[in-house]
Amino acid sequence: MENKVRAHAVISGRVQGVFFRLETKHASDGFRVFGWVRNKRDGTVEAMFEGSEKSVMSILEWCKKGPPIARVTNVDVTWEDYKGEFSSFDVTY
Repeated sequence: MENKVRAHAVISGRVQGVFFRLETKHASDGFRVFGWVRNKRDGTVEAMFEGSEKSVMSILEWCKKGPPIARVTNVDVTWEDYKGEFSSFDVTY
């Protein structure tokens, strides 16, 4: 049985107005990771990821680059207890 994890990420850099949220949803769907992603007022993007440890590590690695026109400077990750509260990955506002 694969270990399930939950990660809260705040992504900094040129990450708004570059399709970061939509591309994060596509990538998360591909990695079978559930949760959400949204823009924050301070110009960062915030996301919550839940899934297998391998899948969550994969989406976090993807976030370090993001879509082609993004310029990520930092991904700050806080690990939380897995809750299993999501059944999809959504762009929220």
